[in-house]
Amino acid sequence: MELRHLRYFTAVAEELHFTRAAARLGIGQPPLSQQIQQLEREIGTPLFLRLPRGIEMTEAGAQFLEDARAILASADRAIDNARRLGRGERGAITVGFTASAVFHPYLPRAIRAYRDRYPDVRVTLTESNTLSLLRGLRQGDVDVAFVRPPYLLDAEFESERVLDEPMLVALPPDHPLSRRRSVPISALADEDFVLYPRPIGAGLYDAIQSACQRAGFAPRVIQEAPQMASIVSLVAAGVGISVVPAAMRHMGAQGIEYRPIKGDAPHALLDMAYRRHDRSIAAVNAVALLRQLAHPERTDPVA
Repeated sequence: MELRHLRYFTAVAEELHFTRAAARLGIGQPPLSQQIQQLEREIGTPLFLRLPRGIEMTEAGAQFLEDARAILASADRAIDNARRLGRGERGAITVGFTASAVFHPYLPRAIRAYRDRYPDVRVTLTESNTLSLLRGLRQGDVDVAFVRPPYLLDAEFESERVLDEPMLVALPPDHPLSRRRSVPISALADEDFVLYPRPIGAGLYDAIQSACQRAGFAPRVIQEAPQMASIVSLVAAGVGISVVPAAMRHMGAQGIEYRPIKGDAPHALLDMAYRRHDRSIAAVNAVALLRQLAHPERTDPVA
């Protein structure tokens, strides 16, 4: 028994007329009658009563129609599911990002754009540090990871730059440097710093350290905080000053001032890491769309 036999039978059962059913199916009436007879022989019972003025379904035929419709509907769903998965219109992806990345407008805008384009793909968001996100990428728990360099990638993965933003000095509002429009790194030589711990934020930490060293001093770090939001809160509390990605201005924290860095400013870099040959078309589509939103000047196709 094949699906076509069920479709032939359903058409005849709904039309209760072989000629009309044949026209609906686009086949000849004699072949259709032969197919129904073959189906009845395979099942071992008549599905229709042949009457002088037409046909009627038997009790077995009525039950078979109900079951045939369910089977055909299930088959159609299976075909649709496979097609939509093949186009990346269904499925699930996990997007990971570092804590500081979420404050840049790019990331929420990009996630929203992907959800709008692929509403039937389940998107899971996870926040962690770069090392944990790359571990999740290797283990298959994360499909796309927004991470801060430096890092090492295995050969089956790839990454590309999506953001390169200047960093700002974060100051308590009553700090003398807050009266300046911009602050050179050298002006921070005698300040107490609140920074991200290097083991979980090497990129930002090293960028700040290098900028300070080029200015002739090593920053005096008196407090570390594992989250960028915690750093901002400690600065607002007057514990010290910090240097943070420019996107932190969007956090909306009270009691803190941000000033551009004059001259040799460190930059906060953000990369998108992903599998080179991902089996998930949903993940492939996500990478393409997120890339396009980061670099709208490119013309890479998006599914």
